[in-house]
Amino acid sequence: MTTLADRPPAPPLAEGDQLAIDGLVLCVRASKRRKRFALTVESDASLTLHAPDGSPAAEAEEFVRAHWSWLVSKLGIRERTRPLNPAKRLIEGEVFRYLGRTYRLALSDDVPAGGQMRLIAGRLVLGAADAEAPGRGRAALVDWYSRAGQTWAAGRLQPWAARMAVPEPAMEVRDLGQRWGSYAPEGGLGRMSLGWPLFQLPMHLVDYVIAHELAHVRVPGHGADFWRLLGLALPEFEARRMELDELGRRMWMGDIA
Repeated sequence: MTTLADRPPAPPLAEGDQLAIDGLVLCVRASKRRKRFALTVESDASLTLHAPDGSPAAEAEEFVRAHWSWLVSKLGIRERTRPLNPAKRLIEGEVFRYLGRTYRLALSDDVPAGGQMRLIAGRLVLGAADAEAPGRGRAALVDWYSRAGQTWAAGRLQPWAARMAVPEPAMEVRDLGQRWGSYAPEGGLGRMSLGWPLFQLPMHLVDYVIAHELAHVRVPGHGADFWRLLGLALPEFEARRMELDELGRRMWMGDIA
């Protein structure tokens, strides 16, 4: 008869292993330079166990169980806030948002392949040829959001910079991945970048992101001085930040069905 004591010990942990504990599966990231275990709940709610290379599986399991309450709590938060970004179809009538309002897509044979998309009579007009090529169609939409967002935000930058008593930086709208905005202290006055998906959101949330990035002109990082400066210009910033977190995870980020 074979007993538990007769079973060979589990092999030591290595990069890419998976560790299953009470229904949770953790991906192992092993490093020879790491001295202790750590846990990460990723943005897609997957779990990562960071471990010293060659660590015994039993020690890893003991560490996970010792931090079980923290892990379950963080996993629940991540599940509740994980992105729900929908994919869009390049078809007649598909709905897109701009500054909180909805507009339907119209396909036109009169727009040449690679031509600029335009908002005409409440419809976003895309060339039919580009709609049949998802890469070109997506590029046309991103280009439109970037151009429209640049024009709109240019009119908001100076008033917010004046309210916050900071120099007005250069500003661009481009693809920032999952970020809504960023500020880099390059050149003379620095450069603010705004992600094109931002301009699907209502105006007051775009204003929040602009004010947030302008605060970085004076204060790097997110310490007490940063939030104090932002609060002077935008006392309701906490409510707007929460609204951005909730509504923003439902925005289209560029995926084409």
